[in-house]
Amino acid sequence: MKIYIGCDHGGLHLKEQIISALSDVQVDIEDLGVHEAISTDYGPIAKHVAELVVTNEEAFGILICGTGIGMSIMANKVKGARAAVVHDTFSAKATRAHNDANILCMGERVIGPGLATDIVKVWLATQFEGGRHKRRIDYICNFEREE
Repeated sequence: MKIYIGCDHGGLHLKEQIISALSDVQVDIEDLGVHEAISTDYGPIAKHVAELVVTNEEAFGILICGTGIGMSIMANKVKGARAAVVHDTFSAKATRAHNDANILCMGERVIGPGLATDIVKVWLATQFEGGRHKRRIDYICNFEREE
C-alpha cells in the first residue's frame, strides 16, 4: 500500500509522529513535506498529494494542518480526490466504508498523536463497502458544476 503524506507547518509534529507510528505496518510512505516548522501555505502541498493519489488508484493520502479543514478544501478541488476531515475513529471507519475517501485530513491543533495514530490505522484497515454507497460515490465523481 502506498501512502502520500504531507503537511504544512501546523501539522509537522503530528505528521512525524504518524510516520513513526506506521513503521510497524506494511506500507510504503512517501513524505512530501514540509520538513521544517516554517510558515508554509497548505494549498500546494494538498494539491500535490491529491494529484498523486488520483493518478494511483492503489494509493492513499494523509494531509495534516492545524485543523485539517484547509487541506481538505484544497485537496477536494482535484478531480477524483475524496478528502475527508476526521477527528474520531467512528468517522475514520465510516468515511472509508461509505464514502471511499482516498485522502485523510486531520488537525494537529485538534487531536493528539495517540488518537491520530488510531484514526490512521482504522482508516487504512477499513475497506469501501460498495453497494448502495458506490452509486452515491459515482454521483459525486461524475458531478459537473453548471456554469
